[in-house]
Amino acid sequence: MGATVTTTATNGKTWEGGNEPMGASYGKMMMWFFIVSDALTFSGFLAAYGFSRFKFIETWPIADEVFTHFPFLHGVEAPMYYVALMTFILIFSSVTMVLAVDAGHKLQKTKVAVYMLLTVVGGLIFLGSQAWEWKNFIQGSHGAIETKGGSILQFVNKSGERVALADFAAHLPKDRVQKEANLGIWFEGGETLPTYSVEEVVEGFKANPDILIRSEYLTKDKKKTVLSREESLERLKEAKMVVEGANLKHNEYGHKLFANFFFFITGFHGFHVFSGVVINILIFFNVILGTYEKRRSYEMVEKVGLYWHFVDLVWVFVFTFFYLV
Repeated sequence: MGATVTTTATNGKTWEGGNEPMGASYGKMMMWFFIVSDALTFSGFLAAYGFSRFKFIETWPIADEVFTHFPFLHGVEAPMYYVALMTFILIFSSVTMVLAVDAGHKLQKTKVAVYMLLTVVGGLIFLGSQAWEWKNFIQGSHGAIETKGGSILQFVNKSGERVALADFAAHLPKDRVQKEANLGIWFEGGETLPTYSVEEVVEGFKANPDILIRSEYLTKDKKKTVLSREESLERLKEAKMVVEGANLKHNEYGHKLFANFFFFITGFHGFHVFSGVVINILIFFNVILGTYEKRRSYEMVEKVGLYWHFVDLVWVFVFTFFYLV
């Protein structure tokens, strides 16, 4: 006696999708899978940023007061102008990528090469701008005092305008030694010494009665709280250290988490842009060498175009939630 084996199939086939399911090639499908998964990753990061921001909304830095620099305009307050310019450049590079893909459909090799080159240039300008922005954020512009409780105290004049430590800090005849691994007890290294000590800032503040302290707490009008002269002197008694710029431990602009999220989210997006620029350069040289002309297909340009559009779209969300809202 023999057993009867039966198989289940649809019209004698196990797969009805053919070689290009949903009208898309395997390469495009995989790119879409990657984009969806990466979009979920960025969504998680932005959601974490949103939760943290609203948890510490009273001490969160105001973007308009942080990103005020513009190249070659030293001392000029230009809130968000350069970030807006960066955004425009990246979006414009997405337009040139669209034109490259369209030229590829028409098998116009020269136009594809030109538009790919413009896309690469736009990406490089964006990366350079982001590096410049990081440099200014890390370096700082005014300086502040961090209290023993971790609060940030900034200095303003009676008009509410920020005053840099260099404008009023006293110069005391006291030597300060940078703690280094080869000098310190137990061979421990210390943080880089700030330009001024706490004593110099306090003494300079006392000698300038027109200067007040602005705390990191926001008022109902979404402005930092400016203390009276008496309250300012009282808060200075809690001074612990001088903070210049921002890093993963200290932030002269306000809450430390702001700097952490800034470095992580913009850095992660910057890595995506850098990866896209590298891939675009490779595709550009393949176009020049006629690789896709021989294949009679510029699908690779279209696939990398999907990735580039995704990177641009993510920046729109980062720009909106991190800088504007």
